[in-house]
Amino acid sequence: MRRRPPSRFSALTVWQAFFDHARLAPGQRVLIHGAAGGVGGFAVQIARWHGAYVIGTASAGNRDFLLGLGANEVIDYRQARFEQAVRDVDVVLDTIGGETRERSWQVLKPTGILVSLPGPIPESEGAAHGQHGGSRGVFFIVRPDREQLGRIAALIDSDTIRPVIAETIPLAKARQAFERGVGGHTRGKLVLAVEKP
Repeated sequence: MRRRPPSRFSALTVWQAFFDHARLAPGQRVLIHGAAGGVGGFAVQIARWHGAYVIGTASAGNRDFLLGLGANEVIDYRQARFEQAVRDVDVVLDTIGGETRERSWQVLKPTGILVSLPGPIPESEGAAHGQHGGSRGVFFIVRPDREQLGRIAALIDSDTIRPVIAETIPLAKARQAFERGVGGHTRGKLVLAVEKP
């Protein structure tokens, strides 16, 4: 049985969110929702590598894991409301959506940016929260970019960042893997193992 390498799609999404859309700069404060997930784990590592101060939301059981990836702070979303625990954030990377995204406007600096990955930000929400003081929200669809993938691959090859694999699952159980992934609360990525012919 051979393992397929983990997809770099999640890392590319993070790369474009931070550098193409949020224009992340060293020293800025970043809040990452769902920080222990497949996208969130890459986000923590890439933001820290770039010199940002990284705050992640996750369950208490993921605290040490995220600190090990480079997070400066971890907020247990089950015990504390993040908008009461953090302020003056330059970039919010939202992998959850809904109420979490709506509450995220409260923690942004007046010039901050909220990047929504689950879906577009409704116009009414942006108008109500984002226009005051210049904070803004953005949703985008990741696009193929060979150069960016090459830079990500170099960071992975040098062990600067690492894919986090939650579990390797046989291809025959792809449906169960998909349902588990959609359900959320997975630490890292699920990888399908393809049997060698």
